Amino acid sequence: MAIAAGVIAIDQVSKSIVVAVMVEGVAVPIWGNVLIFEFVRNPGAAFSFASGATWIFSLLAAGVTVVIVWLARRLKSVGWAVAFGLLLGGTLGNLSDRLFREPGFGIGEVIDFINLPWLMPAIFNVADIGITFSVIVLILLVLTGRNFDGTRGPRQKKSPQATP
Repeated sequence: MAIAAGVIAIDQVSKSIVVAVMVEGVAVPIWGNVLIFEFVRNPGAAFSFASGATWIFSLLAAGVTVVIVWLARRLKSVGWAVAFGLLLGGTLGNLSDRLFREPGFGIGEVIDFINLPWLMPAIFNVADIGITFSVIVLILLVLTGRNFDGTRGPRQKKSPQATP
C-alpha cells in the first residue's frame, strides 16, 4: 500500500504542477531531445486509443483496483506486493484523472507530460511509469517462478496422503 500511495502522490503532484505552470501543447526540452515535457490531455488509453470510450477505461481501472485489493490480502511475497503496489498506484493515479478532471465524472482526461521521443512516440505520466514497471516486475516474477505465497517454483497440488 505504501508503494501505491507513493506512486499516486508523485503522479498527482506532478500533474498539478504541469497544469498550473505549463501551456497545453507546448514542448519544453528538459534534456535536449532525450527528455521533453509536453502537456497534453489524453481522453483515451495509451496513444489516445479509443478516446470516445473513456468511461470504459474508468470501469476497467475500478475493476483492476478491486482485484488488486482482494489479492493483496493473500500475498506473502515482497516481489508480488511491489508489482501490485506499482500497478495499483498507477491505476488509481489515472483513474482519479478520469473521475475528477474535465470534461466530467468518469470521462475526465488524463494529464500526460513526459515525452521521450528517442524511445517511443507517446507522451505519458508517472502513473503510466508505475504501470509499466509493474508489468516488468510481474514478468520477472513469473519467469523466475515466484509464487504469491513467497515460494519458488511451480505450484504443486497437495495429494491426499495414503493411509496404510
